[in-house]
Amino acid sequence: MINRLIEKIEKTQAPIVVGLDPMIGYVPAFILDKEIKEKGETPEAAGEAIWKYNKGIIDAVYELIPAVKPQIAMYEQFGIPGLIAFKKTIDYCKQKGLIVIDDAKRSDIGSSSAAYANGHLGSVQIGNTKCYGFDADFLTVNPYLGTDGVQPFIDTCKEEKKGIFVLVKTSNPSSGEFQDREIDGRPLYEIVGEHVAKWGGDCMGDSYSYVGAVVGATYPEMGKILRKIMPKTYFLVPGYGAQGGTAKDLKPYFNEDGLGAIVNSSRGIICAYKQEAYAHFGEEGYAEASRQAVLDMKQDINSIF
Repeated sequence: MINRLIEKIEKTQAPIVVGLDPMIGYVPAFILDKEIKEKGETPEAAGEAIWKYNKGIIDAVYELIPAVKPQIAMYEQFGIPGLIAFKKTIDYCKQKGLIVIDDAKRSDIGSSSAAYANGHLGSVQIGNTKCYGFDADFLTVNPYLGTDGVQPFIDTCKEEKKGIFVLVKTSNPSSGEFQDREIDGRPLYEIVGEHVAKWGGDCMGDSYSYVGAVVGATYPEMGKILRKIMPKTYFLVPGYGAQGGTAKDLKPYFNEDGLGAIVNSSRGIICAYKQEAYAHFGEEGYAEASRQAVLDMKQDINSIF
């Protein structure tokens, strides 16, 4: 799957992943009101409205980008109807040829991690039938439990030819409370980065590993160090745009081949119609506003090469 991701990045010339992280307040009134009228003020109405909102954005941008990243929390908050919308979103994105990065940040002890891996990336055996759950292409993984928490995900990646992105240095302001703490004179994020490089060493694609890393755009100097520690690791880079990361900040995350990183934007794209720069599209033109935001982001990022 890492090879396919790179192929799509090269084809689109857009190292961009659109974060499908819908809050109910992002959904235009003409979509939400229709569902509430039919289903009442219920989780079912919210789930269906979110799915239709996502579909409009996907239809507008799928030819421009290689990948999407739905954040499962935004769907889980609506219970089962939200998870149905999550699954419908994944399936539709795959129908459109997009790579799907399932942002669920899963991990646990071995058997539980194996169950998470099966549910999000792999399959379960029910009688004589192999059944897939969410069936995403990549999954974000928390390394806090160590190797035995991560290994089941790696095993599934090898079996299914899929991938993971391990949290190494996240973009949020308080990430340093743990990630920057020094151990034997070195910050923890460097040590995690070394483990990611090691874990990925025996599951390589053509040029990059199935085991990627989440490295926030808000810490470019740390990104530069981590790029050296993990030269064959693909970086999933959150924090661009709404969280303060700029195109100039992104340069250290890429290798000299122009590859090695894919940059996420969520609110900046899916909520573009609410921004002054795209307000002229209007609420009913929310999807077209998202398309223009992708084009602008692509131009901005490619300006650093």
